[in-house]
Amino acid sequence: MYTQVLDPVAHSLAWSSLVAALPLLVLFVLLGALRMKAWVASLAALAVAFVIAIAVYGMPVGQSLLAGSEGAAFGFFPILWIVINAIWVYNMTVETGHFDVLRRSFTRVSDDQRIQAIIIAFSFGALMEALAGFGTPVAVTSVMLIALGFRPLKAAVLALTANTAPVAFGAMATPIITLGKVTGISTDTLGSMVGRQTPILAVFVPLVLVVIVDGRRGVRQTWPAAVVCGLAFALAQYLTSNFVSVPLTDVIAALVSAAAVVLLVRLWRPRESYTEGIAPVAAGGALDEPTPEFADRVAHPDARAEVARAYSPYAIIIAVFVLGQISVIKDALGRATQTFDWPGLHLFNAKGKPLTLPTFTLNLLTTPGTQMLIAGVLTMLALRVGVGRALRAYGVTLRQLRWAILTVMAVLALAFVMNASGQTITLGTWAAGAGGAFAVLSPILGWLGVAVTGSDTSSNSLFGALQITAANKAGLSPVLMAASNSSGGVLGKMISPQNLAIAAAAVGMDGKEGDIFRRAIMWSLIFLGGMCLLAGLQATGLLSWMVP
Repeated sequence: MYTQVLDPVAHSLAWSSLVAALPLLVLFVLLGALRMKAWVASLAALAVAFVIAIAVYGMPVGQSLLAGSEGAAFGFFPILWIVINAIWVYNMTVETGHFDVLRRSFTRVSDDQRIQAIIIAFSFGALMEALAGFGTPVAVTSVMLIALGFRPLKAAVLALTANTAPVAFGAMATPIITLGKVTGISTDTLGSMVGRQTPILAVFVPLVLVVIVDGRRGVRQTWPAAVVCGLAFALAQYLTSNFVSVPLTDVIAALVSAAAVVLLVRLWRPRESYTEGIAPVAAGGALDEPTPEFADRVAHPDARAEVARAYSPYAIIIAVFVLGQISVIKDALGRATQTFDWPGLHLFNAKGKPLTLPTFTLNLLTTPGTQMLIAGVLTMLALRVGVGRALRAYGVTLRQLRWAILTVMAVLALAFVMNASGQTITLGTWAAGAGGAFAVLSPILGWLGVAVTGSDTSSNSLFGALQITAANKAGLSPVLMAASNSSGGVLGKMISPQNLAIAAAAVGMDGKEGDIFRRAIMWSLIFLGGMCLLAGLQATGLLSWMVP
């Protein structure tokens, strides 16, 4: 049995926070500054967390090891279970050649990679986030961008950057539903408040994607598409979350934004078409020397049946996830869910109340990973892939993800040890002592939680109640502070080692997670600064009218 202590160092929250932050400092320095492989950095940070939990916080060795083992298990199921099956579906499409067909089909919508990045990374990624969440959008959209000719590093950074604004409403609004449970505030009220923060972020994300693809020239030439996509998504996200349905927010916003961009490019084209590695071509022009592949594609376009078959895996994924959200089906599948306490792990908070951390949920049929597996089996039928060929593709997937699997399990073990020992709560409680200035710091707390755990749901579960306590002490709006935890958290997703490992594995950059981190951290911090400013203004008379 272990009871948490929040100020083990000289009974000071400030000094205790400095020590509690060491595992995170080690992780990000090794990853970003020293360019160590993610699995090495994660294991080193985990070792530091164990030492601090045992030597500083007084946590028994057995309890700390059990907490780490639960975190590693959670890292594999449900998180890696989703990613493995998502990459397996992709590998089957590559094996059969249908991903090349899909790539050629996308070029007919627009052969401009700046437009493709907006549609795939942002709109389609938002749909994947809405239906599955966790690492699914990063895994799926990054490999789609690779197939369209994007360089691996750029594809990974685009997928991570796009996976921000939709995250709070991801997995059918699971983060907000969780936040409602831990704070006692209505899910509809919290959804309305988040829907008055993340849409502002959504307006700018497509523009940043264009900057990542083609810099200032990209913004000058394709800003109409980026603005139309961002505004369409933002407006749909706001209206749906406030007046229609919180769980359906990202589904509707993703479809509306994609439709808006597709409609726009039918009526308007950029002055030049941009493809990486090829000189820009004026609209309506042609390359001086078309590549053999380009010439062959023009002379022999893919048959409609093959194009439909190439799109079928993603149509199947969407159909399976949508069906899985129907109440009757969801309830039936939920009967197989088992909830149990992690054997031997007994944790209490500083007030002596039992923690929910040891409770492990084994949702075998309702988890997105199992639904992705079902979609994979149906994809086998649609693409006419035999059992032997599909199993070989699964083996290839496991080998491809072996280091990502180790990284994610180590990172989640780190998160659970920090949470169980009280290191994370120490950091949060110290930040909550900032008084009125906490309005600006609130999103940082959410950002920190997601950076550690890789999940907005986990961050809301961890810091939601703390946000309410801090808000009441400082005379701030509890609704605003709780929502800011979730809205700030979405910006930690793009630098979470868990997501970095998934992105690196998907684009074939195992061991180069540090390179991806250095490209993504700048945008994460810029967006976080904007969210802090927005939350601070919403706590004042200037924008307080935005708080429901």
